Amino acid sequence: MVVFVKGLNLRPHKVIDPTSFRCHFGLKSAFRLTTEAISVAQEVVRCSLPENIIRNIYNTHKVQGLIVTVSHVIGHVKHPVREVMPSIARVHSYSNWNREEKYELCVCTMVWNQAHAIKEWIMYHAWLGVQRWFIYDNNSDDHIEELVRELNLKGFNVSLNTWPWIKTQEAGFSHCALRAKEECKWVGFFDVDEFFYFPRKFNNRHDGENSLRSMVANFSNSNSVAEIRTACHSFGPSGLNSPPKRGVTIGYNCRLRLSERHKSFVRPNLLDKSLMNLVHHFELREGFGFEDMDERDVVINHYKYQVWEIFKAKFFRRVATYVVDWKEDKTKRSNDRAPGLGTEAIEPPNWRLQFCEVWDTGIKDFLLSNFSDPATRLLPWESSSL
Repeated sequence: MVVFVKGLNLRPHKVIDPTSFRCHFGLKSAFRLTTEAISVAQEVVRCSLPENIIRNIYNTHKVQGLIVTVSHVIGHVKHPVREVMPSIARVHSYSNWNREEKYELCVCTMVWNQAHAIKEWIMYHAWLGVQRWFIYDNNSDDHIEELVRELNLKGFNVSLNTWPWIKTQEAGFSHCALRAKEECKWVGFFDVDEFFYFPRKFNNRHDGENSLRSMVANFSNSNSVAEIRTACHSFGPSGLNSPPKRGVTIGYNCRLRLSERHKSFVRPNLLDKSLMNLVHHFELREGFGFEDMDERDVVINHYKYQVWEIFKAKFFRRVATYVVDWKEDKTKRSNDRAPGLGTEAIEPPNWRLQFCEVWDTGIKDFLLSNFSDPATRLLPWESSSL
């Protein structure tokens, strides 16, 4: 049983000694069964299931209504107190995944009011080979449900999952990794403003198609690699004052010279039992490591510093667990902040010209040459209907 516990306030990015934690199972507030915690990290607690629940886990009627909660020891060492936390978590019956073969490549992301960006992101990466999408919605109010419904009608296989807690992106990704484990060989964790680019393969359309799926498939049978990491190029506003009408891949063409950070794909069945992650990558099972991809072969175009109208929203909402709102006078050196930006949502001078060191039109040129409709010149995501 894996339980998400909001508000534990544990040390970030550290596995915690689980011996002071327990899981309790029962109906309403009558918790009659208790097991010890196996692992605790960030806001995720994993416990063993009681034997009589294991015997009935395939029986929906027997486990329906069972609640699970977590307790932990607090207070002075000489006078410890075990606090049982209030809970709405329920035990779910288990059903086997009945696909004959798992998807080779899935993607998980968390969004807040990003419906305007999702169509371009999904349609582009579907061409690169992504087969399954898990979108975790963090209280959006931009009609994202309608967009997802439209995408699914066209066969894009998107699940929209409500994840209402703020500052819980790491725990949400742990949840997604568990979901994807039964369906996917590989699952990627990256944002809707990040686009994979294959410089060598994009010389012609045929070489680029399914290139992302082929990349991960090369390691699917590896006895040592459980994660693939790809570096990011951060793009700036590229001289624009308003959002590009044709999409970020067409509108933003100027970036910083050096790459920043990385994003990763993981084999969900080879993650550490703690499910600990730093958003960009996961803790892996002992004996497995990661593979860094050559930037000459694949890189992520991260449209990080967009026009001010879009970028300023980051001041008011962050989904990551351990990053404060930008308007607070803390973590001023965080990589999530724009260099030189203060703590107020005030447009800096010449914002449209900043973060521009190298003009890079690789994706733009490729898309306009291979994806635009010969008659209308429209790209797939520009059409009023998919």
